[in-house]
Amino acid sequence: MLLFLNSEKYFDKDKFSGFNQLLGWNRNRFEKLRKEGWIEVFRKGHRGRKSVYCLSYKTKRVLKSIYNKLEGQEIPTSPSTNPMFLKSVSYNDKVYRNMIIEMNEFIKQQRHHSE
Repeated sequence: MLLFLNSEKYFDKDKFSGFNQLLGWNRNRFEKLRKEGWIEVFRKGHRGRKSVYCLSYKTKRVLKSIYNKLEGQEIPTSPSTNPMFLKSVSYNDKVYRNMIIEMNEFIKQQRHHSE
């Protein structure tokens, strides 16, 4: 849903509902996204004017991070920026962590060959 909304700078509940119809049915999706801080009020509704919403800074950061990774940027391996690289993590996180290291090495090799 957030990827759909990213194409809109501002949107109202009607526009949200249009995008929501493309996804699996979920009556509470809008309120859940708003309460969790993914969507925020840009302008409150007043005297017949509809409320207008926008994506939050948190959402914009997450989407930017996703697009960066899709464009081939390395995934951070610092424990301060990526909790998977802390010492006390689950086995699954360790497996993912190893794959991230391999992916970053591949990205570095690709970058080196293209120069």
